[in-house]
Amino acid sequence: MDRETATPDVEAMPGQRARQWAERHREHAAPSTYVYDFVWDTSAPAEGPFCTDVDGNVLLDFTSHVAAAPLGYNNPKIMDPLAEFDLVDPLKIAGQDFYVSSGHDYDDDPLPGPAGLMERLVDATDHYGMDTVFLSNSGAEAVENALKISYDHSDGGKYGVTFDGAFHGRTLGALSLNRSKEVYRRKFPEISGIHDMPYCDDRTCSPDSCSCGFFVDDTSRLREKLHPKRGHINPEELSYIILEPIQGEGGYRIPSDAFMRELADLVDEYDITLIADEIQSGVGRTGKMWGSDHFPIEPDVITAAKSLRVGATISREEIFPAEKSRLSSTWGAGDIVASLQGALTLDAIEEYDLMDNAVVRGEQFLETMADADLPGVEDLRGKGLMLAVEFETKEHRDAVQEAALKRGLLTLACGYRVLRILPPLDVTEREISLGCDLLGEAIEAVA
Repeated sequence: MDRETATPDVEAMPGQRARQWAERHREHAAPSTYVYDFVWDTSAPAEGPFCTDVDGNVLLDFTSHVAAAPLGYNNPKIMDPLAEFDLVDPLKIAGQDFYVSSGHDYDDDPLPGPAGLMERLVDATDHYGMDTVFLSNSGAEAVENALKISYDHSDGGKYGVTFDGAFHGRTLGALSLNRSKEVYRRKFPEISGIHDMPYCDDRTCSPDSCSCGFFVDDTSRLREKLHPKRGHINPEELSYIILEPIQGEGGYRIPSDAFMRELADLVDEYDITLIADEIQSGVGRTGKMWGSDHFPIEPDVITAAKSLRVGATISREEIFPAEKSRLSSTWGAGDIVASLQGALTLDAIEEYDLMDNAVVRGEQFLETMADADLPGVEDLRGKGLMLAVEFETKEHRDAVQEAALKRGLLTLACGYRVLRILPPLDVTEREISLGCDLLGEAIEAVA
């Protein structure tokens, strides 16, 4: 496949073989959130945002597997260094019990593993004073460990604060923080002491004029909750505030500047541990290394995953518990290939200026779609290549997603009526134009 000339080519989506593969998978698989019967053929040509399914359809993938494939398919920026690595067995070891190396001298290691990934993550969070990393298997585990170290660090704190629209994972502890869809938490026990607050995403909001409900009568509801005399939460018993700098599953909601300034002020005033869930917004996706970098907040803990191929809880040494075995993972620091892929991804982002590319290509997408003035589109927003198209209704959004699929464009829904657009970080001008054309055709077709 020649990425410079490839175009989507679809006969039918899903095709007969895709339906068969999907049916076979579902025969023994527990129910899950599959969007549609797209079945990637791993043996067929694929590069960057282009891939081929089992029926030979060529597709333009603007999902990046929910940001877990930040450079798309078979990208030479990752594949070329990987080709130097002679695969061994096992490729996953008990990474909290043993160490692993490539056999090279430590100061000249061309194939960085878990230690190299952690070094890069410390460098990437140096402006927040972070120096310690715990690797795990997934984003949900990264969040669970963030909660554990925050509870431990608060020395008996029993409360946490989350926000409307939040999604922090599907493991039992993380579910207690979710406020995006009720179905995620239904019938499960929850961590006690979790309070929720409005997530203020109206860009015009201010303390004296707020449509989101976070600010009331020139002050924030959170400040009132924490007030020493009028509030009902003792700030000394608040273990953490957790938020997504830009909400993902909740609808790609970008917070207002006033909201983030107030959070920064409260965290500083009461010395509250701030957890930034960067699992979808981090690692260059928004045009900066972390979504938090766009705002005045200074997180104490960052959770990352997806683009890193492993989960990571990043903080300062004094926030992590001193005792061994207080954190949860067997394989995270022992997934040899995933750690290598994560380290190489961070290297590629820096070497090829992919954050700058994310800014330019994201602006291109938003400007192109705005100029098209398409029917039923209520809002276009995003930072870098974390992009959203919001429609008048959920039904309209779903119809556009289906119409885009039939034209060879893969997208994903989020929130209630939002289509999220996640091209690879090295997406080109031609590929963005192609994606805009396909999405525009889909919108026009269902108008």
